[in-house]
Amino acid sequence: MDTQKVDVLLVGAGAMSTTLGVMLQELDPNLKILMVERLGHVASESTDGLNNAGTGHAAYCELNYTPKQADGSINCSKAFSINESFEISLQFWSYLVNKGALPHPKKFINTSPHCSFVWGEENVDFLRKRHSALTQHPLFSAMEYSEDPAVIKEWMPLVMNNRDPNQPIAATRVRYGSDVNFGELARYMVNFLEMSENFELALSRVVTDLKQKEDGSWSVKLKHSAKPDTYKVNAKFVFLGAGGGALPLLQKSGIPEGDGYGGFPVSGQWLICKNPAVIERHHAKVYGMAPLGAPPMSVPHLDTRIINGKKALLFGPFAGFSTKFLKNGSLMDLPMSLSPDNLIPMMSVAKNNMDLTKYLISEVMQTHGSRVESLRNFFPDAEENDWELSYAGQRVQIIKPGNETKGKLEFGTEVISAADGSLAALLGASPGASTATNTMVCIIETCFKERAQSADWKAKFKEMIPSYGESLATNSELLEKVRSHTLNTLLLDQESESEAA
Repeated sequence: MDTQKVDVLLVGAGAMSTTLGVMLQELDPNLKILMVERLGHVASESTDGLNNAGTGHAAYCELNYTPKQADGSINCSKAFSINESFEISLQFWSYLVNKGALPHPKKFINTSPHCSFVWGEENVDFLRKRHSALTQHPLFSAMEYSEDPAVIKEWMPLVMNNRDPNQPIAATRVRYGSDVNFGELARYMVNFLEMSENFELALSRVVTDLKQKEDGSWSVKLKHSAKPDTYKVNAKFVFLGAGGGALPLLQKSGIPEGDGYGGFPVSGQWLICKNPAVIERHHAKVYGMAPLGAPPMSVPHLDTRIINGKKALLFGPFAGFSTKFLKNGSLMDLPMSLSPDNLIPMMSVAKNNMDLTKYLISEVMQTHGSRVESLRNFFPDAEENDWELSYAGQRVQIIKPGNETKGKLEFGTEVISAADGSLAALLGASPGASTATNTMVCIIETCFKERAQSADWKAKFKEMIPSYGESLATNSELLEKVRSHTLNTLLLDQESESEAA
């Protein structure tokens, strides 16, 4: 069996692997990088436009990132962290646009104001307090708030048309919020990587096994997904960025840091508008309150997106359940992931999360009519015939071992790294791709520790991400400078509606 030697093996061709690949190539163009993808196309799973449950997460509108505390106060720490991480992504994309590595910004990112909308006295009080708490911080100083129906109608006409005038309502808006097509972004990044003679993309390749050798490198077995061809790769560093497929591969690696981890798959569905006249009347991402027990990917929102150069309008996502870890995966994914070291955490999570179980059952049982009825909370005039159901991607929520209940269900992303830095795996979901740049920086600092401390790599990091090594959350002058640059470079500071170029 032939063996190919590389410095870096990237498993998966989505937003995570492509970001890490471009960063490493920029830091050291001599690194030999191989990217393998089980499907025949780049970014066709969770990263793809309609499969991605959220776009451009910046914590401006996602209410689940600012939970209400027992004393009635609003915890903003997660929102601050996510917002700063998204700003880091915007800096990196701006660098790539200026370098010519990415095309005209409107090919992958467009302005779509980020709004929150709530109804009912209790929710209005929450949003009022949330706005007050967030806007005390420079990261969120531009957020607008209103309880005036006339103002809110300017922001979101569909939402306000024929709404009960006696219903208490409130909304917030950040005008320069964005819609990011991560599928297009990943594909453009791969196009850039392929310009290097030290990069290779291998599609329709499945990782069947990986074992660490005595010298610390990894021997990885690959097979063609449609042919009997098999071969080996010897890699000094392996990144498992295969979405829901990362957990089984982490388990195959056998690194002790991955012991006890499990995954709980949640599928998603969208209502997609078929009526061009309705689509043209809405231009924003409008998020509401999540139902009790709902995972973060299921926070309801009426969402303007630019997909394949055309404006689209989606509502959802509605959660569902499948034992697949990937949209193009196997129904045996969940059963095959069970092992002696994660069985107790998995069982305890099942026992202690009955709200989530009940929620998923209720979602699965919905009819088209009941889904449209949910939509009418956001769009009172919604007509059933204007909307059709589409399946989104799979998300695998993390189940962690080791706490007092023997297992904990985590909503978010987490990096699992080998102690020697030779392998890293990314598990979890939202906010995912939006914070990929910051996550990949952390992986490089952990797994390429010595080189990341060198003067040349530090200088390159600073060139790619001007705020590198500093905190935007505590340095308002730097924040203003960086945000002005990225909004101008990525054309997100324009008042007019964005159109795909």
